[in-house]
Amino acid sequence: MTSLVDVTTLAHVLRRAAQTEILPRFRRLGSDDVRAKSEATDLVTEADERAECMIKAEVSRLWPEALFVGEESVAAEPALLNKLQDADFAIIVDPVDGTFNFAAGIPAFGVMASVVSKGETVAGIIFDPMGDDWVLAERGSGAWLRRPDGEMLRLKVTGPVVLDELVGMAATGYLPKAKRAEIMGNLAKVRYATSYRCAAHEYRTLAGGYVHYLMYNKLMPWDHLAGSLISQEAGAYVRRFDGSPYLPHHLDGGLLAAVDKDTWELLRRDVFTL
Repeated sequence: MTSLVDVTTLAHVLRRAAQTEILPRFRRLGSDDVRAKSEATDLVTEADERAECMIKAEVSRLWPEALFVGEESVAAEPALLNKLQDADFAIIVDPVDGTFNFAAGIPAFGVMASVVSKGETVAGIIFDPMGDDWVLAERGSGAWLRRPDGEMLRLKVTGPVVLDELVGMAATGYLPKAKRAEIMGNLAKVRYATSYRCAAHEYRTLAGGYVHYLMYNKLMPWDHLAGSLISQEAGAYVRRFDGSPYLPHHLDGGLLAAVDKDTWELLRRDVFTL
């Protein structure tokens, strides 16, 4: 467990931001409230920016010694991301994960935060504004679903199955073009492959025992640090494509999470042949 941050306090910071800055804007965004960043499907909204501003202010008040790394803060100051590798203590935030869904009025988005200490992720939180609950984990303490009334339910991944019965999510849009068709063809070997366009809900689904695998190629810390820790604490095997552990400073190398090591190796060999 980490003594750097009271995880419950940070969880409630995310909830307050969602209640005051995100939910009031859901399905109420004006044309000037949504902008494209790198491409037409990479969006930022007024809710993203206002929520991150609120979370940053609270983090600065509660943990002034922490390096704050938010998705929108890095968009404004890219050099901020380089500070993460050497930070003794950092809090990383995605104010609205699944912004495309949020902007489209699809109720599949979340608020995520992780705590990094000396190059290691030690806590992760994913808040679902629509369900009004969190999944969270501290290293070595398991993964939990926590409701606002304090009820806690321990999370555990489901058991392994054979290749053609595997169900999961694969974010194929960021695969190299030279390999994309091959990988998408390989996905015919599994029972089901989809994408929620929201890592927050995909990690929640894996940790909750509903799917067998997740695959991502683009790695940004606000998208994956919280979810990868929560998944591992729920029993998943999570590694980059080369088999190495995923660390906070990694921005490439892909990420594959599966219910156990054997399933990871099976998927890596027969499906995700990068």
